[in-house]
Amino acid sequence: MDTLMLSRLQFAFATFIHFIFVPLTLGLSILVAYMETKYVRTGDETYKKMAKFWGKLFLINFALGVVTGITLEFQFGTNWSRYSMYVGDIFGSLLAIEATAAFFLESTFIGVWVFGWKKLPKKLHAACIWIVAFAANLSAVWIILANGFMQNPVGYVIRNGRAELDSFFAVITNGFAWSQYIHTVVGSYVLAGFFVMGVSAWHLLRKQNIDFFTRSFRMGLGFALVASFVVAIQGHSHGNEVARIQPAKLAAMESHWETGTHVPMYLLSFPDEKNERNSVEAIGIPSMLSILAFSDPAAEVKGLKDFAPEDRPPVALTFLSFRLMVGLGTLMIILTVWGFLKRKNLLDNPGYLKLMIWAIPVPYLALQAGWAVAEVGRQPWIVHGLMRTKDAVSPIAASQVAVSLAAFVVVYLLLAALDIYLLAKFARKSPA
Repeated sequence: MDTLMLSRLQFAFATFIHFIFVPLTLGLSILVAYMETKYVRTGDETYKKMAKFWGKLFLINFALGVVTGITLEFQFGTNWSRYSMYVGDIFGSLLAIEATAAFFLESTFIGVWVFGWKKLPKKLHAACIWIVAFAANLSAVWIILANGFMQNPVGYVIRNGRAELDSFFAVITNGFAWSQYIHTVVGSYVLAGFFVMGVSAWHLLRKQNIDFFTRSFRMGLGFALVASFVVAIQGHSHGNEVARIQPAKLAAMESHWETGTHVPMYLLSFPDEKNERNSVEAIGIPSMLSILAFSDPAAEVKGLKDFAPEDRPPVALTFLSFRLMVGLGTLMIILTVWGFLKRKNLLDNPGYLKLMIWAIPVPYLALQAGWAVAEVGRQPWIVHGLMRTKDAVSPIAASQVAVSLAAFVVVYLLLAALDIYLLAKFARKSPA
């Protein structure tokens, strides 16, 4: 493999492992803050124990997430130096704000929260974890605004042979980026809800701390139930943005080859990229793709054949990732609605509780599939319509990247395994 492919694999692997930690941090911080707020308002010690129990799991996940995230930004200098030289004026400013205005705020108040249980008044201590939750979600804003520029570049001018910042306001009000942010962050809330439900289900099946974990389960259920519906509704809106700004990505997501109007959506299909067609195409819903993409049954939807082969994203991977994301999203709605119906007699439904333990990985897989759609579907562009991925890679030897890739695989897999081990170990413990 050449330098380009090895660099892509390295960044993709590091990002996917890092994103195991990020969504749980985003969602669990809010749940822990809500639990402590319930304690402050009611004086009920159970809510204090909940904040401490789930807070410990949050801290484990946060600490390891920081370790895996640090090296990602360094790769823009080591593996993607041409990209950094070309758009660093825009991209770098957003990452700098994320570090100084969000990450340091989050890290500082995590320390205050951890060590301030007996030193701060209750309301002030609860305010600390709310600041942590706010900062964590603010951090995601700047990261996704940076990614949103790659998806829909705005607010720049080409000057001195590079893209330079022309309107910071345009960059931070990029509609595509904000749509992407909402979809990602609310999906993270679903994941946190499923994590809390899964761990609580494990304890309820063993009849351990029933009141504590029943309350925890119901809290996670309510969080995930609302968020799963928001993700589905907002996902449709984001799809409209993709259809308008990245028509090649939309065509790959649906394996749509021929431009036309009243375009149907096939529930059963499979792409044949070599022959520029679908090898399977069955159960079509008339005009549905036109409706979903543009809210108009007569709308024209561009097909992949309208784009030169070198301008098309990898169709099969984008198509399958999109199907996986949608399928798992639907499953999560079903599971949360089912849980809502069973919420008053959880102990009488051991089958459902067992299912929710096994369902913990479902939102993780859905989020990873969603990012595969976003990033693979943008190819061959690293900045859509502005810079190709092959032009962004550093002029270094493939052997150098191969060595660093091997190191990343070993270290990141160990960190992921450590995270899973520690979360499982402390999740099994009694709240006491």
